[in-house]
Amino acid sequence: MDLVALEIFRTVAHEGSVTRAAERLGRAQSNVTTRVQQLEEQLGAALFLREGRRMVLTPAGATLQGYAERLLALAEEARQALHPGTPAGHLRIGAMESTAAARLPAPLAQLHARWPALVLELRTAPSRQLVDQVLAHELDCALVAWPPPGLDDEAPVQRTPVWTESLLLALPASHPPVETPTDLRVHTLAAFAHGCTYRRIGEDWMRQATGQAPQVLELASYPAILACVAGGRCAGVVPEAVVDLLHTPPALRWVPLGPCDTVLVHRTGYATPALAALQAALHGAQDAPAVLAPDSSLRS
Repeated sequence: MDLVALEIFRTVAHEGSVTRAAERLGRAQSNVTTRVQQLEEQLGAALFLREGRRMVLTPAGATLQGYAERLLALAEEARQALHPGTPAGHLRIGAMESTAAARLPAPLAQLHARWPALVLELRTAPSRQLVDQVLAHELDCALVAWPPPGLDDEAPVQRTPVWTESLLLALPASHPPVETPTDLRVHTLAAFAHGCTYRRIGEDWMRQATGQAPQVLELASYPAILACVAGGRCAGVVPEAVVDLLHTPPALRWVPLGPCDTVLVHRTGYATPALAALQAALHGAQDAPAVLAPDSSLRS
């Protein structure tokens, strides 16, 4: 059960396909299939169910996946620890959609320019899912809105404040002025899936109007959220930094909801040159207003 075999297994599990895994790894399909079969023989367990061209994890495969993520992450951490002054290898970063669009282009470009040997991988998801992926060793770190909904207070993550976002409640242009939640005339919130901190903030704010949680229309992007708001039947929570990105912001009514901190989280005890380089880039980005000083002593 060597690291190469585990990397092949993990890639097939993520892609759900030998063909796509082979393309991602730069290997022949026959080689990927052989290595998976050899791993199954070594472990004495079927790791995948073959459903046509799809590869679906068996219960044994799902168990191994968790171990594979941790072993491969630890191996990468060990490789980087041997060269403490030179960020290299891989760094898997998670971020909210809004952060990826409005905040990360400049610092990631700076990071790549200074350390070209460092391979950056970026995934987007709601805050709670990102923290779960960090804890499962599927990500090395993530930028999330704090606190993510439903997160255990004792979760073993370390966090550093990075930005403070100003949140806005977007309402249809024809909506009457809003001073308090009781002024709302819409009862549906256009938002991301469960686990989004901004969604929770919007739900909590709108709940004050009727004492009940609003209906939620789940969408996958801010353009879709704003389009639905413009349609006249719902509200949406949007960071002001995202609105600033729009060449022509839609003619909507905007209600300030207050600040929300974006923090960089990683597993407690995780420390690599790549993570340190990312932290330096985040705190040195010239176009990142309201950057706070890092405080590694903060814990969830």
